[in-house]
Amino acid sequence: MAAMSTQPGARQPSKARGIRAACAYCFRPEYLRRTIVIALVVGTVLTSVNQLDVIARGDATTATWAKCVANYLVPFIVSNLGLLSGRE
Repeated sequence: MAAMSTQPGARQPSKARGIRAACAYCFRPEYLRRTIVIALVVGTVLTSVNQLDVIARGDATTATWAKCVANYLVPFIVSNLGLLSGRE
């Protein structure tokens, strides 16, 4: 493990820089295409299983639509976290 510099002028890696690097990696076209497909497939299945009857009846509320958005957002985030965890 490398020792951290304690010199006054030394730059430490910032959290923001790490987040930007992770986003840049996840938004590379070859990875983004894959994670979007995963989110669309999984989100559609989850929405169909959990909310389709409510939507079909016409009883969908704002909360129902928020759950539908989450059904797509969560698989997108999880697939990107998996992508980042496998990065060397």
